[in-house]
Amino acid sequence: MNSKFLGTGVALVTPFNSDLSVDHSALANIVNFNIDNGTDYLVICGTTGESVTLSKQEKKEVIKTISETNNSRLPLVLGIGGSNTAAIIEEIKTTDLSNIDAILSVSPYYSKPTQEGIYQHFKAISEASPVDIILYNVPGRTSKNMETETTIRLANDFKNIIGVKEAGNNVSQYLELLKNKPEDFLIISGDDDLALGIVLAGGAGVISVIGQAFPKEFSEMIRLGLKDKGKEAYKLHYKLMDVIGYIFEENNPAGIKAVFEALNLCQDTVRLPVVPASNQLKEKIRTFVNKF
Repeated sequence: MNSKFLGTGVALVTPFNSDLSVDHSALANIVNFNIDNGTDYLVICGTTGESVTLSKQEKKEVIKTISETNNSRLPLVLGIGGSNTAAIIEEIKTTDLSNIDAILSVSPYYSKPTQEGIYQHFKAISEASPVDIILYNVPGRTSKNMETETTIRLANDFKNIIGVKEAGNNVSQYLELLKNKPEDFLIISGDDDLALGIVLAGGAGVISVIGQAFPKEFSEMIRLGLKDKGKEAYKLHYKLMDVIGYIFEENNPAGIKAVFEALNLCQDTVRLPVVPASNQLKEKIRTFVNKF
């Protein structure tokens, strides 16, 4: 099993200044904060990183800041995905992947392909990628579920497809994947609220949103889960449960950025069409952070 992706990965935010430019010093601080507090690997330019609003140049600069700050301390995963297969292959070929350990590639959104279309899409990406690939199934955002059979077929057919970030909030689908997966294939939770239960059922860990704000507690919870210490792990889960609900109440990443603002790690600035968290939600988040 690819042990570098066991445990807690975090889907890093892209902090912005008030003028909407990328706040690279805040980004570096968040990276160090996570490395110092037990996070196992870092995910760059995922959904939470507002990657769809970043220009090619900005994406390059974000990768550079994270890569240089990380300085080879933790494995790095880079989000390269979308619904234009040819454009994704082009991006893979023209991106410097020398510091990148794997690509996280979302199942095609908007175009609603069939399961065969999803399979052929990832087959083409697998054949083009010089690094390992983690599939990403998030039907709430793509409007199309990548069925268990499709994921398992891809896992069996392509050596460099090493895992799936499953984020359908569907326990029975997680269990189907865990039951039928090849031995070394990683089932990674993309649902913060279900992550511990999935780890206890045999999952490899999580790519988390809230984990980057409370890395010490969250990564320890997952570590305990991987050691089958469910009782101790659930104590931490219950401690974090309210804030996990809060950050997804309105929109991700507006929620997590409100947490970071309360922690004085970055501003809560987001790019349209996302808007900042409401005052009511910010108040709940501030109260939680102050009591934590």
